[in-house]
Formats: sequence, C-alpha cells, structure tokens
Amino acid sequence: MISDQPINHLDSNMMLADDALLTKAADWHSAGHRLALAFVIHTWGSSPRQVGSLMLVREDSQIAGSVSGGCVEGAVINAALEIIKTGGSQRLDFGVADATAWEVGLSCGGKISVLVMAVSETGFAPVLLADAAKSLAHRLPVGFCLPVHGGPARQAASLPAASALVDDEFWFVQAPRPQIIIIGAVHISQHLASMATQSGFDVTVIDPRRTFATADRFSGIKLVFDWPDRVLGEMALDQETALVALTHDPKIDDAALHLVLGKPLFHIACLGSRRTHAARLERLAAAGFDADVTAKIKGPAGLDIGAKTPAEIAISVLAELVAAFRGKIA
Repeated sequence: MISDQPINHLDSNMMLADDALLTKAADWHSAGHRLALAFVIHTWGSSPRQVGSLMLVREDSQIAGSVSGGCVEGAVINAALEIIKTGGSQRLDFGVADATAWEVGLSCGGKISVLVMAVSETGFAPVLLADAAKSLAHRLPVGFCLPVHGGPARQAASLPAASALVDDEFWFVQAPRPQIIIIGAVHISQHLASMATQSGFDVTVIDPRRTFATADRFSGIKLVFDWPDRVLGEMALDQETALVALTHDPKIDDAALHLVLGKPLFHIACLGSRRTHAARLERLAAAGFDADVTAKIKGPAGLDIGAKTPAEIAISVLAELVAAFRGKIA
C-alpha cells in the first residue's frame, strides 16, 4: 500500500539505502531481465541482517543487496535461480552452529528464514515492483503482504510500522532512505557527500556557483547547479530530511533556511563560528522568523571532536547528523 505518511525515522527496522534495491529491481525488470527477490522474514539469535532485509538475484547470477553476512547467500542464490524459472516463491530456513558461526559471518550461532519470490504474476507481480519504485521516488513508503507458503504478493491493506512475520504472511515495509541536502559544493561538501552516501543517505548538493558545482568534484553525487530557493521548493522536505548549509555565504545559506525552517526536518545545521551563527540568527529574526523556530538550527554544525581538516569537519558534521537521526540528540 502506498501511504502519504512517512515512517518514523527512529524505527529500528529501517535499513538505510535498502529502498534503492526495489528501484534497481524495477530497472532490471524493465530492461528485460528475469529476477527474484529474497526477503529476510525471521531471525533467531545472531544475524547480521535484520528482518526486512532484501537481496536481488538476476537470471545471469548478478546480485544486489544481502540477506546475511555471506553464510547463506550461496544457497539463496541457487534457490532463486530455480524459482526464476518456475515462478512463485519458496521459504528457506537456515541454522548455523556456534562452532562454525564466526567463520561464515555470524558472531554466534543463529537461525534465519528467507522468502524467495520470483518477479512474476504468480510471485511478486511486476506492476507492484514498478509502483513501489515510483512511490519511493516521491519519498512515499510502501508495504506488501507476502504469503509464506505460496501465492502472489499483494499490497498491504494498511501500512504496518515495520516489516514482520505474522502467522503465515510476511508484511514487508520499505521507507524511502533519509535524505541529506547539502548547500554549497565546497571542499568539506566533497567529503561529506561521499561519506553520507556510503552511510546510506540519499544526498543532494546544491550550489549556484559554477566554479564549485562541477561534476568532476562530485562524481556519483546528485549535484544541482541552481539557487537553493528554486530547488528546495520542488523537493519533498519531510521528517526524513536533513539540511546542512556550508557555503559561509548568507545569500546562499539564508535562502535555503527560509525554505526549510517551516518544514519538519529532523536536522538543520550551518557551518560557521558562534559569532557567524549569532549574526545568522539576527538576520532570520529580522526576516520574521521566531526564536523557537531558529533555535532548531545547529550552529556551528558538527560535534566538537577537535576537527581541523575538511575531512575531519565532514566527519563531525555527519556524526552529529547521524546522532540526530537516531534520536541521540534533540
């Protein structure tokens, strides 16, 4: 089921970046590939992947994602290749003894159940996959009900809080990954964008200055060459969104802040000294923003770890952002 309500970002079952797997699956199918989806539906004891984790298996044995630390992937891939041929689905149950667990990727003994489902009309219908990709692109969570003992997937009648096995059905929920909007394509941004992407966030860098906003400086990162107030008005600014302003230029940073201060972002931060931040707050007050609203801005951005270099500053900014995302700081 498609919902217009974002899932709480403090949900412990949220796996950063797993939303991209559904989009990749839709892209593979659109390109003519046959594939299967493998869902972690239940775990006991040690497990490096949570319930709701997803792996894709293509007919040419190309994979994406994972269902464990490597201990069961081989068996899941083999089963998926057979299911791709026949359609439908199959539940797989695995157990690993304490003596061998560490060697295969578990910190101690445990069990894991995986549901493998072909992308087919008798399994996970292609139209469901396409609809899921479209919804996630618009930052809307999706939910599906997957029969464990055979039968096609269907949209969930209601959207549960998290993926879970309920009797003979697995309720799969996927939220869009949290997004970080970085204002300013500066040196710190190069490090921050890369590290945040690797951490599983959806990253967009915005800067109207052509000298800074060049593709070679931000390879593989979404880079927008424009003024923030033009771009942000067209983006979904929800409670899974954070904004970090790094330009030191009030014309650019303030334009972004004017657009986001009334939105339910989980984190807003600006680079600069305490004196710079005080001046920023004065400008915002003069523009009509109340003190309780501007108090949400973290300034200077980043945890105090004694950072000096651009990379170290980026680490401090990302650490503070993750802490805010996980509810460790207000």
